[in-house]
Amino acid sequence: MPIQITIPFNSADRSPRVRASPLKEEPLATQPAHDSRTHARRRYDAYAGAPSDTMRAAAAAPWIAVLEELSAVAGDDLGHARERVQRHAADIGTGFRVIGEESERPWPVSPIPLLIEAAEWATIERGVIQRADLFETILRDLYGPARLVERGHIPAPLITGSPFFLRPLVGLPPTGGHHLHFVAVDLGRSPAGEWRVLADHLRAPTGAGYALENRLAVSRTLGGLQARLNVRRHAPFFAAFREGLAAACQRSDPRIGLLTPGRYNPSYPEQAHLARYLGLLLVEGDDLAALEDRLYVRTIGGLKRIDALWRRLDPRLLDPLAFDSNSRIGVPGLIDVWAQGHVVLANAPGAGVLESAAFGAFLPQLATRLTGADLILPNIATWWCGQPREAAHVGAELGSMLLSSAFGAATLGLPGDAAVAGADLTPDQRAVFLGDLTRRPQDYVGQEVVRLSTMPVVIGDRMEPRPFTLRVFAARDATGRWQVLPGGFARIGEHPDPRAAVMGEGIWSADVCVHGADPVAPVSLLPAADSLHIRRNPGTLPSRVADNFFWLGRYLERGEALLAMIRVMLGHSIDADPGAAPDEATIARLVAEIVETGAAPAPDSLRRADLIAFARTAMEAQGGQWQSVAAINTHAQRIAGGSRDRLSLDMVRLLDAPFPTHRGMLDRAGSLQRRYAAIAGLSAEHMGRTAAWRFHDLGRRVERARAISRAARMFGMAGASADDLSTLLDLADSQISYRQRYLTGIARVPVVDLTVLDPGNPRALAFQVERIREHLAALPVLDDDGMAEQQQIEATELYALVAPAQAALLDPETLIEVDRRLFRLSEAIARRYFLQGAEPLRASGLTLA
Repeated sequence: MPIQITIPFNSADRSPRVRASPLKEEPLATQPAHDSRTHARRRYDAYAGAPSDTMRAAAAAPWIAVLEELSAVAGDDLGHARERVQRHAADIGTGFRVIGEESERPWPVSPIPLLIEAAEWATIERGVIQRADLFETILRDLYGPARLVERGHIPAPLITGSPFFLRPLVGLPPTGGHHLHFVAVDLGRSPAGEWRVLADHLRAPTGAGYALENRLAVSRTLGGLQARLNVRRHAPFFAAFREGLAAACQRSDPRIGLLTPGRYNPSYPEQAHLARYLGLLLVEGDDLAALEDRLYVRTIGGLKRIDALWRRLDPRLLDPLAFDSNSRIGVPGLIDVWAQGHVVLANAPGAGVLESAAFGAFLPQLATRLTGADLILPNIATWWCGQPREAAHVGAELGSMLLSSAFGAATLGLPGDAAVAGADLTPDQRAVFLGDLTRRPQDYVGQEVVRLSTMPVVIGDRMEPRPFTLRVFAARDATGRWQVLPGGFARIGEHPDPRAAVMGEGIWSADVCVHGADPVAPVSLLPAADSLHIRRNPGTLPSRVADNFFWLGRYLERGEALLAMIRVMLGHSIDADPGAAPDEATIARLVAEIVETGAAPAPDSLRRADLIAFARTAMEAQGGQWQSVAAINTHAQRIAGGSRDRLSLDMVRLLDAPFPTHRGMLDRAGSLQRRYAAIAGLSAEHMGRTAAWRFHDLGRRVERARAISRAARMFGMAGASADDLSTLLDLADSQISYRQRYLTGIARVPVVDLTVLDPGNPRALAFQVERIREHLAALPVLDDDGMAEQQQIEATELYALVAPAQAALLDPETLIEVDRRLFRLSEAIARRYFLQGAEPLRASGLTLA
């Protein structure tokens, strides 16, 4: 049955409702094309009918503007509009991870935004600010004099029963004077148009980055909508938040980090995007060190002071010395630094005590007592079963209640961790719940079942109604006042059922546009076009990131070298006889070299079928036993995933691309080789010559030097056959260079000189050694006494060994010594630059800036 969108008479509810209607004359797909304005009006009238009064016409105008923009993009095909906005989201790099899954999923964005008028938004804005101020007042009391508990306004078990009440922090005032710097509130709108609070997020609110990415994706799809509807912008909010964090710090030019749990956190892509957008340093616990009541980040130039952390880490895992001693992702001593007032934590640990569903039962009375006013945005009705009368009420009205854990922890009486509608419990589950409610009533709350209004979403090629919730964000600015992000983001349910409990986390997201009659000034976090301030210093490089880039380079080069050996073994050479494999002795040495890398077990024989099976294992084996090309690529993907705030989207896409599935082995190998070449090209031509690039290229040079020294020792020494020498040229990718230089055929000394000692050949050992020495000379040192550090000494000694060597006199012992020195050099680089979290801090020579 066709769909009709109707504009509600209640002016508080501005999204079009959707209902079934038989009043459609013909499918839109068969109607003639028009310009976008006419087409949008026709689509709107076909679905909604012509507005019959002034109020309905005014409410319809913004939605007609949306449909006009959609028509300009996709014409009759709404599915195309959905695909287009999804592509824009992918281009931005938006994604998320489901716990337990290795790979990220694309972020689902609807092309149709949620529209909210400025007057309606003003009420939401005031309500969110009121809640944020109220929470700050309550937290100041709970971790201070605790008069609200003492006087009975808050039951003591409500606080002490929460796993997020951190008793060690009682009596410690927060650095900067505020417990809260950034909060989020989930709102639901009833079918009557009333906004109500579903949940508060105070520990580590997520989603602001997704709101920003939704806005970018939708604005790229519906480019004219912002100006037509005077949509309020997001940039001023983020600028105010960044300035607010800086103002809370002690230093005038503070260093601010975003503390992430790491790449396996579900919202890590959002965190990386926010760090890039706000210019924050994305750090993990191992990057940080507490020393003499100060917090530092471990960088390649020593310890650099951190003044503030916007944390996304569970507060109980922040400091194993203060809270959970089993935490491996926190910073020992961090809370001591915070207690001394030398680092700002946004938000302060312990704020999560107010997130519990049980606290909602007391918030209306606390608002009246502490502010003298009712809540502008009311909570959903909540009964905490820690009180006898409320427990009895929940037990009696079980069928009409939403049941959940009072403090967010798992309970014995409810199936699973999520809230459950009492009406959905089986008789056995009902009996279990009532039994545990009798034993531990304080563990449970009952809440009213909330029904949500709907918004249109594209399903297939038509608009369907789906329930939604709205997440709104507030942050402190430089004056300490709250600023509210105009819009936030909407989560849209998969099913038409309007109950909030059924909707859960939703399956789509949507941009939220706050629009009005007043023009909106363009604001950006980018500097003004005529700004005279120039900065060429790329900023602080944490040791962990340097480590990641170094090993990303090594793994990429290692995979490419292994792939080259497999291709040569299978007969891929540009020799006079294309496709001809080397002789059996050369193949045996190639097989031994591949086995030595740990890529695959030795084949049963050198017959073609056994070699193909051997090559397949060396290319595709997974599971950790063999270091195949696929396994090496997986290592590279994981490393890149932990540094995505510093890698281009094209680089991430190439690294994350699925393993080739071409039918033939050589076809798959060729596809991989082209991918490696593309990544190398991006590294060489698109990465700025920063310290991060130097570590990436340094890793490549070290790995390539080791590969070519082994190949020369295996295929280029005295007694090498023509097939051996041709194999060495193939492995060094130097066949064309040799043939252009020498027209008389293959000879051992010229081949060795070209592949090992020629400093002008980018594949030669000598070239790698020179680049290694250059990189280490350009990287920072700890002391200013002018003396070389150990890694520089190792590089100079390696250069002295290779540079004067002569091809005719080069022997295996020299190449073995080169390999040993490369290993020592790699260890020296790691020791100097890649400080590990458990390594004792070195006091001498470190710049504590």
